[in-house]
Amino acid sequence: MQAVAVENLSKTYQSGKRALHGISFTIEPGEIFGFLGPNGAGKTTTVKLLGGMLTPTEGHCRVFDLTPNENPAAIHKISGFVTEHAQMYDNMTGMENLLFYASIFGMSEKAGKDRAQELLDRLSLTEAREQKLSSYSTGMRQRLSLARALLHSPKILFLDEPTSGLDPESAKNVNTLIRHLASENGTTVFLCTHQLRYAQEICTCYGLISSGTLLACGTLEELRDRVTTHIPVTIHADYVPENLHLMKKEPGIYTAAVTAETEIPNIVKAIVESGGRIYHVSAGELTLEEIYFRFLEKNKQKEEHK
Repeated sequence: MQAVAVENLSKTYQSGKRALHGISFTIEPGEIFGFLGPNGAGKTTTVKLLGGMLTPTEGHCRVFDLTPNENPAAIHKISGFVTEHAQMYDNMTGMENLLFYASIFGMSEKAGKDRAQELLDRLSLTEAREQKLSSYSTGMRQRLSLARALLHSPKILFLDEPTSGLDPESAKNVNTLIRHLASENGTTVFLCTHQLRYAQEICTCYGLISSGTLLACGTLEELRDRVTTHIPVTIHADYVPENLHLMKKEPGIYTAAVTAETEIPNIVKAIVESGGRIYHVSAGELTLEEIYFRFLEKNKQKEEHK
């Protein structure tokens, strides 16, 4: 059973704004799926459709074989949601907030308290457990919102900019927890962000979206293969024979494009055998950010030729 299955999903609001244009993708259980694009790209609309908060205009979506808009209560039993702006009760302490939501999830008082304390410890909020939420910083609120979403051990966790407002240490703790949830607990993570460098560090697969159009889906390697078949190589050497046809960027610095890393030793061997001395060799790969903009350019060209 797939964690998420989206087929030709479209959403047009009453204002006439079309937020999604027939997107399709699937996510396997236990993946950390990065749904990437700028503000207004359609990320939040997609999450609301998957959470049963909106009804599709066209197409279908399923979460663990449940149709969200037909079974919103069932979806919320297996899902956790963390929005960029955490909403809880300012006049209640951190622990009181968690115990309140634990009761809503149907947990016993003891189970709720044990789970709440476990998450407070994990997210470095133990010392603030008896402080009212009104005294929490933005980062503390964000971590408490994550704790609230994890109280009932959801099968799928929807995150919107989970490290927004967090200091580096807190962000590291959150990322460690996300990886643990996926690898150890099998939790599926649906992470929405416009921070592509951050997504490259933590996600296992990606969906690239712009203006409601899904540009591409896949692992980093799959996405790289779709935009280029070449690996850029930089070589620092005092001499390179002309028959290798390497490009000279500056004195002693040469570049080449190979189709596989297995070609690099042959280039190195040819340079050494010709009397050249090599000081450094590095093979580069396109970053997720570079890949995103290449897909964006390809989509732009496609639209222009329609």
